Amino acid sequence: MAVRMELSRIFIREMTDMQIIELSEVDGDRTFPIVIGLPEAFAIERRLKGIDIPRPQTHDLLATIIGHLGGRLKEIVINDLIDGTFFAKLIIEQDGQEIEVDSRPSDAIALGVAQDAPIYVAEHVLLQTESDASSGFDLEADDEDEDWE
Repeated sequence: MAVRMELSRIFIREMTDMQIIELSEVDGDRTFPIVIGLPEAFAIERRLKGIDIPRPQTHDLLATIIGHLGGRLKEIVINDLIDGTFFAKLIIEQDGQEIEVDSRPSDAIALGVAQDAPIYVAEHVLLQTESDASSGFDLEADDEDEDWE
């Protein structure tokens, strides 16, 4: 079973390699942090702020290809956590069929933000991260963090 989540915050720390997005449970109070790369963090931030750039980035290219092939991004599912690495799937609807495409969660979310695609996280992934008390994230420590509510 997958739990509906939404992007609640993005933490961009340009001086480190650790950028974090935080997802919040839509009908609950659980949160879910994911460490992402700086390019993906900037792509998500640009899309959230509606900032256009002169040339398409990789996520823009993928969105255009999906659209030109008659598909639409239906949803994003973060479906597994193996050895500290999250795995996701893009669920693309095309001609009445669903196509699943493997993806990194950060790429999936960067693609999905502009298309308002819902994000789901598998229950077993949420339980696995909740039981990991050693995550080490201090999401309240940086005043330059941005909230998206």
